[in-house]
Amino acid sequence: MNSVFYKGIEFFIIFILIPVSYSLSYSAYIKLAFGVLGLCYIIYILLKVENEKFRITPYLNWKLFWIETLIKFLLIAFLTTLFVWLTNTKALFEVVLNKPIMWVKFLLIYSFFSVYPQELLYRTFFFKRYKMLFKSELLFIFINAIVFSLAHLFFKNSLVIILTFLGGLLFALTFNKTKSTLLVSIEHAIYGSWLFTVGMGSMLGFPM
Repeated sequence: MNSVFYKGIEFFIIFILIPVSYSLSYSAYIKLAFGVLGLCYIIYILLKVENEKFRITPYLNWKLFWIETLIKFLLIAFLTTLFVWLTNTKALFEVVLNKPIMWVKFLLIYSFFSVYPQELLYRTFFFKRYKMLFKSELLFIFINAIVFSLAHLFFKNSLVIILTFLGGLLFALTFNKTKSTLLVSIEHAIYGSWLFTVGMGSMLGFPM
């Protein structure tokens, strides 16, 4: 399971074949089955093959993490607010102002049931399994961002692909620095929740 050939096949199936297939029209139950089986496989590999302990990795500089995240968030908030204001002014903060209960529910469900599994797969698993196969760290991070954007092909939306690629770069850099699934999940949840809050939900396929 640790040979280069095995990992290559594994990478192709998990990060290319299945995500691309999700953009095709076939039974949602089969897609769900792929997702559940894939998650079980990933947890098995992390526990039994990679000896991952699923414990919170100590990170000594929480202050630096929050400062860096705040700076990135402020830039993202400014650019996305400007974007929504220019392209669809009516959508600006529409959900939080008109459907606050739905807004809160979405943020909780998204943060706990969507973000963490994504980071477990695309950062924890991906870095554990494939980082040693690449001599170039920058190339590795770039590929991580590419496959993360591929996971969102089923939205069939070019804006989603662009944003998830950029997000993938940010999250990969954070994980590469902190080695913490918790910290990168916090960052991911903050940015994703903001996009929904600012009014980009309908553009990104979120429930409205």
